[in-house]
Amino acid sequence: LHALCSTTTIVFLSTGPTVSESLVKGKVGENITVPCFYSVKTTQDITSVCWGRGYCPISKCYQTIIWTDGWKVTEQSSSRYMLKGNLPKGDVSLTIVNAEEADSGIYCCRVEISGWFNDQRSNHEVVIEKARISTASPHTYTSEQTSAPGSTSESSSTITRTWPSVSASEAPMTASDPCSSTSDCLYITTNLQNVSLSFPSQHYSENGLYIGIGLCVVFLVILILVLFLT
Repeated sequence: LHALCSTTTIVFLSTGPTVSESLVKGKVGENITVPCFYSVKTTQDITSVCWGRGYCPISKCYQTIIWTDGWKVTEQSSSRYMLKGNLPKGDVSLTIVNAEEADSGIYCCRVEISGWFNDQRSNHEVVIEKARISTASPHTYTSEQTSAPGSTSESSSTITRTWPSVSASEAPMTASDPCSSTSDCLYITTNLQNVSLSFPSQHYSENGLYIGIGLCVVFLVILILVLFLT
């Protein structure tokens, strides 16, 4: 008799509704929706639903995070868990707001249907992945600016700028170098030397002119004195 009762119980339990499973993936910071629906033909079919962490037990939910009486949310463990679907129409999908890695795991949606072992159960595996981060490493360029040695005050400063790495085709165009070739630099250097040397020679010619005029004046004065005396 004991064996017969055990066999009958096992057959009775196996004829109950099966537990469905699904996989939901998302990224950190996103709003993740875990689907769950049940059939509502009349208002009499509207019933209570619970969401919990872990696999669905025989009754109720483990670590319950949200409850609904079929019309509105009656219990909520965190504001990050919401039921945004049309509850009276049987849409009891769970929305996880601003998902975190810790939200990964198994979730149970249990729709309580009257009768023995008639509850609709569904287990959902939620996987929250990290958002991708750019692997481009920044490059730092440092340039030093120093005042001319002949200035009244000498100071130096360092300017550091950081740009993201770019390919050769994307590199910005730089200002053209005044010395684009060796001949250009030689020409500029020669002109500078000529200019620097022209000023002393002009200075010397002006001094010679003044000395010559002075000598002429002295000679004329002596000549006038000699003529006057004679």
